[in-house]
Amino acid sequence: MPADDAKGAAALQRLLAPRHIALIGGQWADAAAAATDAIGYKGEVWRVHPSRPSSAQTHYFRSVDELPEAPDAAFIAAPNHEAPAIAAALARRGAGGFVCFAAGFAETGTAEGRRLGAALESAAGGLPYFGPNCYGFINLFDGAALWPDQIVGARPTRGVALICQSGTIALNLLFNQRSLPIGYLITTGNQARLAVADLIDRLVDDPRVSAFGLYIEGIKDTASFARAADKARAAGKPIAVIKAGRTEAAARTARSHTGSLAGADGAFDAFCRQAGIARCDSLATLCETLKVLHSGGPLRGRRMLIMGASGGDMAMTADAARHLALQFPPFAPASSTLLEELLSERVTLSNPFDFHTHIWFDRPRLHSLFSIAHGAGYDAVGLMVDCPPEDQADPASYVACIEEFVAAYPGAPARAAVISSLPESVSAGTRARCLAAGVMPLQGQREALEALDHAAMIAAAWARGATVELCRPRQHSAHEAEAEANRARGRTLPEHEGKAALGAYGVPVPRSRIVTADKAASAARALGFPVVMKAAGAFEHKSDIGGVILDVRTVADAVAAAERLSQISRTVLVEEMVTDAVAEVLVGVTVDPQFGALLVLGAGGVLAELLQDTATLLPPFTSAAVQEGLGRLSVGRLLGGYRGRPPGDLPALVRAVLACARYAQDNVDRLLELDLNPVIVRPAGLGAVAVDALVRLVEEN
Repeated sequence: MPADDAKGAAALQRLLAPRHIALIGGQWADAAAAATDAIGYKGEVWRVHPSRPSSAQTHYFRSVDELPEAPDAAFIAAPNHEAPAIAAALARRGAGGFVCFAAGFAETGTAEGRRLGAALESAAGGLPYFGPNCYGFINLFDGAALWPDQIVGARPTRGVALICQSGTIALNLLFNQRSLPIGYLITTGNQARLAVADLIDRLVDDPRVSAFGLYIEGIKDTASFARAADKARAAGKPIAVIKAGRTEAAARTARSHTGSLAGADGAFDAFCRQAGIARCDSLATLCETLKVLHSGGPLRGRRMLIMGASGGDMAMTADAARHLALQFPPFAPASSTLLEELLSERVTLSNPFDFHTHIWFDRPRLHSLFSIAHGAGYDAVGLMVDCPPEDQADPASYVACIEEFVAAYPGAPARAAVISSLPESVSAGTRARCLAAGVMPLQGQREALEALDHAAMIAAAWARGATVELCRPRQHSAHEAEAEANRARGRTLPEHEGKAALGAYGVPVPRSRIVTADKAASAARALGFPVVMKAAGAFEHKSDIGGVILDVRTVADAVAAAERLSQISRTVLVEEMVTDAVAEVLVGVTVDPQFGALLVLGAGGVLAELLQDTATLLPPFTSAAVQEGLGRLSVGRLLGGYRGRPPGDLPALVRAVLACARYAQDNVDRLLELDLNPVIVRPAGLGAVAVDALVRLVEEN
């Protein structure tokens, strides 16, 4: 580990596992004191307040300077305007770091808030700190907390690290009743000093951490986040995340189809998919996904066997998984034979598998059933069962079924899960016994299936290498307002200039002529009919203004078309027309303020934005990545030959996409948007042609 990294890790360790704590402030510091008692903190706790009288139970120091020695950790719950001076005092004393609970800094969006934030950062010197506007942290591994609220949960020897930008979300996760072992619960607030990426980077070396769960609202430094994610992958510690703001993309104005289809949220989605990070939609799914990851890491594949004694549960399983990539293949012949002998012809073998209740009370036969299932060649086997509440009914027979499922598991090649349709329908004691045996107790049918799908996605991404190489302008802006101002100042190239620039990189474009309107008919005849005629110039959506005329087949038609187009532009672009299209594909690049160059693939033509059939990729842009992205598109089915139609020239399309990407990467410092819509894919062996191109660049001074 480099010296700076080692120093940073040691400083964070001192803050997270302190020998002594200073609690600075009044009522909220009282709450933090109660939390230290609740977690069983064994170190010294010093209270600091300028005017509170001391008592036999509590001694108050008047300032940081009066403390007996430099505290390893401090909790600042004083008014925000006092926080910078307190931070300076902590830095002078050589403290380990602090939590700034006080709010009213940059999150307010005011000049005064920004001034206070800058003052705090300056006063803190080199101290690590969480916040400001931060709830603090709980270290359940070591029994330490700087936390102004209640604390619940056991002290695990191994567990997940939860890192949240929201204190309330952190509390929600802490209060979960899902048997998720939590080792660290950390909130970051404004991320002024310690950001999410810093914590992943430094906690990944803690052998007690099994996985990371994140709730984030923004990324402070995308490159640092990418490096931290890569470090976690290399350490075999997967990440699951909720990021707020899935609808922010709609707020951004973009001139091209590519820009409107990508958006900030699309960029983050692409990053997660490529880096092998599970992006969850709810706290429930986040908890269940982390439970899967904690119990055995990513799932090696998507071949599932879901079984239970209810046809209704099995039908709902198939429905709940319809939007996921999970697979439910039938039993192999050898397993089918064994199951038929055990269950007789009264039970239909299928997957999801309703094994009925014929052997519900026959524990030896249940054990045999589950032994066959565990060894049937699936990546994971799930038993669906909901138990009645222990305080109102007798769950014995249900628990017995679970016990036989667990007892049959040791040595099995597949992962195993007990899945309850409702999250409350399996007791804490049963969940604990499952976890101890390496069986995942998953709560909530939909959340469980989503968790299994996420875990399999991570494994697939890791197998591909899970690499992300951000390609950002040297003078990039991470702020949307500044990026939008740059877009407003941009210049759209005339189509023929854009195509010439792309053609130099190997993007195939139609043969064409740029002529005055009176020469258009001659140019059309020279190229050979049919042709397409367009108003030449820097028009962004020529079709909307009548600037494109297709299927011009005669000289007379060309003369008439040129006359119409002359009302829009004095020059005309005449191009050969491609008439044997198999599919139309959108290929574009937009430059995201945080993630840099994004390659967008989608259904082309006028339906691009209507269908929203897209795949977004981050560098490195490779042939394999492009083919995988195209394979996710509905239009990709056309490329393989659909309902008797000829297959498209997929290799030619991939080459065109990669050529487009090379142009974008070489010009990323000035590129705003690039839109090829459509690229017409011709039959196999005949190529692919970019028949329309929009290139928008930063206006040069």
